[in-house]
Amino acid sequence: MSLKEQIDVTRLPAHIAIIMDGNGRWARQQGKNRIFGHRSGVQSVRETSEACAELGVKYLTLYAFSTENWSRPHTEVTALMTLLLKTINGELKTLLKNDIRLGAIGDLDTLPKSVAKELRQSIERTAHCQRMQLTLALSYSGKSELLRAVKQIALKFQQGEIGMHELTEQLITDNLYTAGMPDPELLIRTSGEKRISNFLLWQLAYAEFYFTEIFWPEFTKEELYKAILEFQNRERRFGKTSEQLTTK
Repeated sequence: MSLKEQIDVTRLPAHIAIIMDGNGRWARQQGKNRIFGHRSGVQSVRETSEACAELGVKYLTLYAFSTENWSRPHTEVTALMTLLLKTINGELKTLLKNDIRLGAIGDLDTLPKSVAKELRQSIERTAHCQRMQLTLALSYSGKSELLRAVKQIALKFQQGEIGMHELTEQLITDNLYTAGMPDPELLIRTSGEKRISNFLLWQLAYAEFYFTEIFWPEFTKEELYKAILEFQNRERRFGKTSEQLTTK
C-alpha cells in the first residue's frame, strides 16, 4: 500500500503551514549559488500545492519571505523578488486548473510594485476557486502581525466601537491577517531546523509540529504524505488527558 493510500482522508488537517527552509544549503551541496536553490524550490511548491488539493486539504500557507529576509544581500533579495514575480505569473494557469484560490499575508506594501501588482491580479483572477486556498506569507512577521492587530483593536476602543468586555481571543483572531481561516493543525519545517522563526505565532498555539531533515527542493508529494501520516498517528489532547478523549 502506498503512502497516499494509507492516509485517512476523513482526518486530514484542514490547514497545513510550511516553513520552506534549506534552499541555499541544498544549492551549495550541488555546487550552485543560492538562487539556484530558490528556483529549484518552486517545483516543490507546485507539487505540495497539487498534492494538498488532491487530498482535500482546504488551506495551505507557505512562509515564502519574512521581514527579516530583507536584510539578506541585495543581490539575493533582488533575485528572489524577480523569481517571485516570474513564479506568480507562471503558476496562474496551474492554480486555475486545480481550482486553487491564491491569497497573501504580510506587509505587502513593502513589496516591489511590479510584484505587488502581479500578486493582486492573480489573487483577483483566482478569487472564484474553491478547492483550496494557497496563502503566501510575504514580507511577513508574526510579531508585527500581532502588533498590527493590537493597534487595530486599540483604535476601536478609542473610537468607542467596542468595550472592554468584548476583548476576547476571538477578537484578536479576527484582527489577524489570517482572519476567516482556521488555525493550522500541522506545521511542517524542512532542512532540520527546529524553530518557528516568527511565523504565525498566535495561530500555531495547538498545531502539531513536523520537522524533517529534507531540504525544501527535495520535498516531494511523498514527503508530504509522511508528514500527514505522522500527524494522523499523534494524539491531539488540547490540554485534556488521554482518558478524557476516550470517554464517551
